[in-house]
Amino acid sequence: MESYSLLFSSSQGAGLLSGFQRLRSDRRMCDVVLETGGVSFPCHRALLASSSEYFWALFGESTVERLAPTVSLPALTPRGLDIILDFLYSGWLSLSPLTLPIVLETARYLQVHEAVSICDRFLNDGLSLNTCCCYANLAECHALPEALAASNQTITMEMAALLQDKREDLLELNIQSLTAVLEAEEIPGVKEAELVRLALDWLEVNGPLPLVRSNLLLSRLRFGLVTPSDLAILSHAHPAMATPLMRSHVTRALEYHGQGAARPIRQSRQTTLRSSANHVLLVGGGVNPDSPDQEVLTFDLKNRKWSSLAPNLPRLLKNHCVCCVGGFLFVIGGEEVVGGTEEGGKTLTTTTTNQVWRYDPRFACWEEVESMLETRAQFTCCVVDDVIYAIGGQHPRADTHTSMASVEFYNMTAGVWRRATPLPRPLYGHASAVLGQALFVSGGIPGHQGCHQGGSRGDQRGSSKELLFLDLGVGGKTWETRAPMSIARFRHHMATVAGSIYALLGMYEPFCDIERYDSLADHWTRLRPLLIGSFSYGLAVTASGTLLLFGGRKWMDGQEVTVKSVLEYDREKDRWKEICQLPRPLCGSECTLLALPN
Repeated sequence: MESYSLLFSSSQGAGLLSGFQRLRSDRRMCDVVLETGGVSFPCHRALLASSSEYFWALFGESTVERLAPTVSLPALTPRGLDIILDFLYSGWLSLSPLTLPIVLETARYLQVHEAVSICDRFLNDGLSLNTCCCYANLAECHALPEALAASNQTITMEMAALLQDKREDLLELNIQSLTAVLEAEEIPGVKEAELVRLALDWLEVNGPLPLVRSNLLLSRLRFGLVTPSDLAILSHAHPAMATPLMRSHVTRALEYHGQGAARPIRQSRQTTLRSSANHVLLVGGGVNPDSPDQEVLTFDLKNRKWSSLAPNLPRLLKNHCVCCVGGFLFVIGGEEVVGGTEEGGKTLTTTTTNQVWRYDPRFACWEEVESMLETRAQFTCCVVDDVIYAIGGQHPRADTHTSMASVEFYNMTAGVWRRATPLPRPLYGHASAVLGQALFVSGGIPGHQGCHQGGSRGDQRGSSKELLFLDLGVGGKTWETRAPMSIARFRHHMATVAGSIYALLGMYEPFCDIERYDSLADHWTRLRPLLIGSFSYGLAVTASGTLLLFGGRKWMDGQEVTVKSVLEYDREKDRWKEICQLPRPLCGSECTLLALPN
């Protein structure tokens, strides 16, 4: 067989189109005229049929139009047909936000799929505050799923600005897009009452709709995020809210608001903020460990930006505990610091408290809930299955502070604190962690050794290495001992990450040691020490398992100083690095993750 070579010319295709374009411009060899809106377009059947499935079928062997000199296309506009014909003859598609609708309509009608794809990309690339609603309608009308999803996402992120400046665009939005937006887990900067008003206004403009469709739309709203007073108004704002389904939604929302102490454990999608647990809250603490601030700092994990929670913490607290249940922040016990004046100078007094404060980010308000059975400071708290446990600590007695073995838990259904299995011995300055349904408590100073105010390093001799274990899954009747830590710790932190428990730093460890506990092997492993570490720091564990250490105090030039550093721990590399700094030096803060409105 004779050999041969097959060579390709990249210019042949472009030259072919150029030749056809010249013939069309000169109106030579044109064998069909397309007509719409009184405008005629001489064309070539062969090129049209090879570029468009519509024309391929139109000029088929058995159609009337196969040899017709003129073909009328009344469904198209002259402008749209002109642009598509230019594309077929040149490969260049002229698009702008104004011409996109007619070009896309013409391309879909004539089944010019490449032109539709180009319109799809143009639509995605051109999404903005001004175009997102219009483009969402185009994408929905012409069945462009990727462009529709991108448009809906832009509407969701720009909703606050759209409500203020482009409300008319929102009222013209197709129902599929509006439903998808109201389904979103995050709608930054918008209160739920505003979304309810938008949906009702949309129904007023675009209704009446079949009952099923209006119910489907309104069911995407989260009525539990609307205040009872607003609910009373909005529930009568439109006939669509009078259906049995909508009345049941409003009734459940009002019942939720009336739950009082039980609200954190009565969460549903209707009461959940449109936000993830995206902020670390730094509660209490200050530049001086004895002079805490009421400001609660918030750290946005995504943007690494700082802001302040509003309103401020109701009390000046130190040696307290914080935790999060059901999207609510709880601030528990500690020492309340009260400032006064005496002979022209400022004096501070502290009182150990059993008060519990709850912050609801849905409505940005603090509320005092049931107080603990005992006053506590330098204790620890943790959450198991939405139950808060307060463990050990100190309370005042006569002229000193006495360490405690008592444990109590908060029953949110009844709104009361109840006693639990006490520790084997009094303990304060300890740390706790939760793994499954088990409580782990480590370190601290046992016994009745009086008040500890953080003096010399010699106090370390009273610290403990002990690790205690209480299995709540089998009733939690007896505390057991597990393998002790490799070093005694006091006022340290523990954190559970990826099935392991980490014990970090502390007040008197000379080398800032870190170790990891394997509960299955009952074994501790020493990790690389944080040589620039600190004490009285805040610790948070992100949803991805990252450990973050905020501020604290360290020794510098023979004295304690408060620092601004924010450190992140890389568990894979066993390494810490500074990722940013606090707005100001800070020590004594307690940290937790909380979802806040964006």
